[in-house]
Amino acid sequence: MLPGRGHNGRGVRKGRVAHVLGIRTAWTAVGDGEFFCPGCGGDRNYQRLTGRRRFTLAGVPVLPRGATGPVVECAACGHHYGTDVLDHPTTTRFSAMLRDAVHTVALAVLAAGGNCSRTSLETAAAAVRLAGFEDCTEDQLDALVEALAADTGRVVGEPGGASLAIELHEALDPLAPHLAATGRESILLQGARIALADGPYTPAEREVLTTVGAALTICSDDVSRLLAAARTPS
Repeated sequence: MLPGRGHNGRGVRKGRVAHVLGIRTAWTAVGDGEFFCPGCGGDRNYQRLTGRRRFTLAGVPVLPRGATGPVVECAACGHHYGTDVLDHPTTTRFSAMLRDAVHTVALAVLAAGGNCSRTSLETAAAAVRLAGFEDCTEDQLDALVEALAADTGRVVGEPGGASLAIELHEALDPLAPHLAATGRESILLQGARIALADGPYTPAEREVLTTVGAALTICSDDVSRLLAAARTPS
């Protein structure tokens, strides 16, 4: 067999062609910001890029191959991701969402409870401080509940109706997809403990907690199970 005519020869020629011909992408930055990088596992700066592909001959662009992207490029690790990665909140944003959610649930349960007993306020304040509002006090929560009732005309201790459900959904709907089941259940249980701090659930408290469970995408059977479990001393 003559040199260059067998399988090895064809492989050599293919290798040479591959080195000569190629495709190169020229990226253009069209935006930037901060995102949660799944590769780095933390908040990082990013650039949003669009690209145009070209055939190259010996490394020189010769023919257009159309547009590509957009993609998100991490400024730290340099990896490219689909733009859906921006749907995930940054660590800072997630912490704020969680803090606001717990605060909203605590206020809703206190308003539904009616008398805002000292034990309920203490339980609520502890949950809110743990979520990130480190300076939260019982008196602040009590004043907020009274202000909310005066502002909306809502009767404290009565079911909140559609307006309260909207407030809870606004706080919880964006958070729920980014929480594991245990995290969603934890928020509901915190609300349940606030309601139970001064005695059994009232109908208004149970209505609020049912709304919280729905906003957190917890099925009704699991909501009932968790509310019953919260009544059992650990």
